[in-house]
Amino acid sequence: MTPRRPYRLAATTTAVAALAFGAVACGNGEQAATADGKVPVVVSTNVWGSVVTAVGGDKVSVKAIIDDPSGDPHSYQSTPEDAADAAGARLLVANGGGYDEFFTQMADQAPEARKVVAFEVSGHAHEEPAPEGSEAHEAHEGEAHAEEGHAHEHGEVNEHVWYDLPTVSKVADQIATQLGELQPADAGVFTANATQFKGKLDELTKQAGQIGTANPDRKVVATEPIAHYLLETAKVADATPPEFAKAIEEESEVPAAAQDAMNQLVSGKQVHAVINNAQTTSPVTEQLVTTAKNAGVPVVDVTETLPAGVTDYIAWMTQEVNDLAAALGR
Repeated sequence: MTPRRPYRLAATTTAVAALAFGAVACGNGEQAATADGKVPVVVSTNVWGSVVTAVGGDKVSVKAIIDDPSGDPHSYQSTPEDAADAAGARLLVANGGGYDEFFTQMADQAPEARKVVAFEVSGHAHEEPAPEGSEAHEAHEGEAHAEEGHAHEHGEVNEHVWYDLPTVSKVADQIATQLGELQPADAGVFTANATQFKGKLDELTKQAGQIGTANPDRKVVATEPIAHYLLETAKVADATPPEFAKAIEEESEVPAAAQDAMNQLVSGKQVHAVINNAQTTSPVTEQLVTTAKNAGVPVVDVTETLPAGVTDYIAWMTQEVNDLAAALGR
């Protein structure tokens, strides 16, 4: 069983601001590249590394701090080697939203590097909270905590924006812009690559959107809200009991009533699939997966970093969309 991670921290306002994209310029294009002519880029996870590679091609050298399918950005502790890599980068790309807090701290030590933060680019950080009395509000109200001296609120907005295809498209544009300013001679290449990448994202978005159209009234439950944005794009309802989701997110004990409600939804086949975060598990989530398999309810595994042997974002997300479509089309 993969160990559960410590309770995740949301970024402070100061930390998020420090990682706002297009921060301090780092000098002219000639100074941006290494001896081999490539722009050195450091990213928090290989997911965003794959996006940088799609835009930068052979004009960039990409280092992902977390490049292991079992690595967990929430609990990762950076090393001196990581800090040295970040300090030597011309562009830093993070997820943000408290997801990769370790990277925020390293980025603070590289003031001259350009920065792109997906969560900030997404616009979700500035969304209005859920209306009082709504299911979403009930799931997340009262989730203000203080841990290790950092005050934070958790769960109000989903930070897993690599599953938000429009956000990934915006990030690709920002990466192209930053790389073009760092290496002006190749600006046209970066723009063209981003345009091609975004075209593939558009097609994938259409494909995902057809899932709900072809399979109306489908419902799922999720062990964690990792694929929240993908489900929204697919127009698939998430019927996870709010108290179950809240407990899993807080790493607290799931209330008996919430766990029983979740089990009944699955064992009674009141939902059409279980969306399972295969990268971090607990006895509760493992038991739910077993219940689903025994009931004949499809389990769709999702992950937080690229699976082993996968380096292409489009190929990975296409498989995720296909898996969801297959499960809901049964």
